[in-house]
Amino acid sequence: MAKTQVGVLFGGCSGEHEVSICSAQAIAGALTQGTNAEKYAVIPVYITKAGVWQFGDRAAQVLQSGEPSSSDGETANPGDRLPAPQPLNAIDIWFPVLHGPNGEDGTIQGLLSLLQIPFVGSGVLGSAVGMDKIAMKTAFAQAGLPQVNYVAVTRAEVWSNPCVFPKLCDRIEAALGYPAFVKPANLGSSVGIAKVRSRQELEAALDSAASYDRRIIVEAGVEAREVECAVLGNDVPKASVIGEISFESDFYDYETKYSAGQADLMIPAPLSPEVTRQLQEMAVQAFQAVDAAGISRVDFFYVESTGEIFLNEINTLPGFTQTSMYPMLWQASGMTFEALVDQLIQLGLERSQPISA
Repeated sequence: MAKTQVGVLFGGCSGEHEVSICSAQAIAGALTQGTNAEKYAVIPVYITKAGVWQFGDRAAQVLQSGEPSSSDGETANPGDRLPAPQPLNAIDIWFPVLHGPNGEDGTIQGLLSLLQIPFVGSGVLGSAVGMDKIAMKTAFAQAGLPQVNYVAVTRAEVWSNPCVFPKLCDRIEAALGYPAFVKPANLGSSVGIAKVRSRQELEAALDSAASYDRRIIVEAGVEAREVECAVLGNDVPKASVIGEISFESDFYDYETKYSAGQADLMIPAPLSPEVTRQLQEMAVQAFQAVDAAGISRVDFFYVESTGEIFLNEINTLPGFTQTSMYPMLWQASGMTFEALVDQLIQLGLERSQPISA
């Protein structure tokens, strides 16, 4: 029987380029192990930081070495940014592993949809809503899911005339108080996020966030445990065990997230069965609220003193290395890394099937 040709699409034009390569290495490795090796063949497709699509030996070299292509500094011609048609003809299903903007925000999903080739993960809507924190929180609110208070801000409000900006800060302080978190709405991996405790810090954080994104969100700070749940499925998704992140830094910033030894993961998290059940139910509800598919990780704040649970965010294309939270949660739930990759591919193929009358 012919093997299913899996196009592992990785790299991309975002600050999470290197993380994408690591995730792609792990996925490609899982596809060449055990029974997966009998079912699948890997076709690596690499997008450089300049937006150039690379196939064949050049893509395979990046996947093997784990290092970005040396041609990243080159200026791409417009035609180089589009995938060459010939390599795509052999691909049966795409496994996009492009974290951050231009990878999990619906843009690449739209292109893959136009190519009419199945792919793993959420479609255009789920990806776009899951990426934009303001749209995401609007969807969660509509579904009745509890969240911390927040204020949506635009770059135009921040970089407006000097008379308007103080009024914006007044509004944020009145609604949220301190501490608060300022976040670009469309970046991942905690890029551009700042914790603020004063007007001076708020003003600086808003200015910084506006340099990353034209949409900004400011959230009320809360003293809570940070817990996460993995969701897997399409129309009938299921939730994993709960994991917890603990760290010594002020908050779970980029350095803490990607520096070895800076954070501890507890899987499963030491929680009561009732709290665990509530988190799992809310994770599935969040998944459905944004129309996610295949894969997602849902993050929460759990205030142990009051028993309150606040939904933080959903990540529709989480990190996927052997030590990433998403596969580790499923491993603790009884599913190996190789089985998880296989299941995600099957879910992607399932979504592409026409509905029978």
